[in-house]
Amino acid sequence: MKKRAKKVLEVEETLCCCEYVNRFGERSHVAACCCDCEDLDDACDRFLKREPQKPESLSHVAAVVTDRIRVPWLWGGARKVELSVIPPLVLLPVLLHLAALHFLLGMVTLTALPGLVLWYYYFTHRKKGQTLFFLSLALFSLAYMYYLFITEVLPRGEVGQLQLTVVTVGVILTLVALVHTKRGPGIVRSNQESVHSTVTYYRPLAEKDPAVNGGRQDVTMTVANRAGSPEHAGVELKESSRRNWCPVCRVMRPPRAGHCRICGVCVLRLDHHCVWINSCVGQANHRSFLLTLVLFLSTSLYGISLVLQSVCPNQRLVIALLYCPGVYDQYSTALCFTCCWYSSIVTCGLLHLLLVQVINVSYNVTEREARAALRDKTARSAYWGLVVDTGVYSRGFRGNWEEFMTMGEKLNPPSPIPTDLVALLGVGIQESTCENE
Repeated sequence: MKKRAKKVLEVEETLCCCEYVNRFGERSHVAACCCDCEDLDDACDRFLKREPQKPESLSHVAAVVTDRIRVPWLWGGARKVELSVIPPLVLLPVLLHLAALHFLLGMVTLTALPGLVLWYYYFTHRKKGQTLFFLSLALFSLAYMYYLFITEVLPRGEVGQLQLTVVTVGVILTLVALVHTKRGPGIVRSNQESVHSTVTYYRPLAEKDPAVNGGRQDVTMTVANRAGSPEHAGVELKESSRRNWCPVCRVMRPPRAGHCRICGVCVLRLDHHCVWINSCVGQANHRSFLLTLVLFLSTSLYGISLVLQSVCPNQRLVIALLYCPGVYDQYSTALCFTCCWYSSIVTCGLLHLLLVQVINVSYNVTEREARAALRDKTARSAYWGLVVDTGVYSRGFRGNWEEFMTMGEKLNPPSPIPTDLVALLGVGIQESTCENE
């Protein structure tokens, strides 16, 4: 096994800018992306012969096509293109320019776009798979709105240099906070110092495939588990195995930690998996996540107010968003007005998310704990479930916020580079380091 890994590593080190290692571990070239595809040949052959397709043929073809869509990389090896990055880069400008043509087209487009995003969210959430669609949409929306602000609003002369500087600084600070959030939520690591012995059971756990590891399950027992009488130790081990032991990550989780089925890791003080950053929100990045929301919302609200003052100078801000006569007389003015509506829809959604986060922090409840408490009917809820108080970890309003602001200081330093964010800020290419997950 070590020789094979060493051999693959040597192949990867000597790859030129147009070569890559495919999902079978074989060396291939981007010019041969349509050649030697046995799965595709078999599927086409069965289609021409009117024979039924194999149950796994379509998934194999999709995996081959996804694996072979790569571009040359100057720093060695061809890099895989993440297909979920592309739709926002194409659909968002097309739909916004289409909505600027007429008032009715604007209503239809701005209604269908959130519906399309919600449909894709529930589709991917049901499959429990990672996607860069939402992160790509968020970053490209921020960049495209800033681009239109520079090219369409600034030449009108209604926006000064100071206002432009404030918007630019807001965009930069939002990206910096997002990069800091992407550095890691705080993953649960195994504590080797407390390991005393390993007990092997030949009975599959609830969330583990019995075919893996020959049906064995290794449970790590610490010194604390062995204290007390044998009967008490057995009960304690069973209870700990049921609540704190993660059969997937094979670690003992501390209190309030949880396993994310999308990321495939256990996270300290897991709040939720946020699709907009393609990462979990946990103990290490919860504060920076809230800071990112605050910076984005502040920049968005300020930018919307500047654009509305430019295209509808004779109307108040709230009224201008609902009624702006003559705004569709010029295409550039209609495009700015349409972008204001799109930004307002995004801002309202993130404002609701920020409100829920602030309320949960005030009651010292994570989103994961709130959903579980509402499902089990063990918490006090108010305002249609917006306020959830479990009463388990609450230390008062001030104590809860003090704990929240200091909870990430004792963690280990997170990973320095969020790879998917770097890829999106570059050419929209993601290095496939986790394609076998």
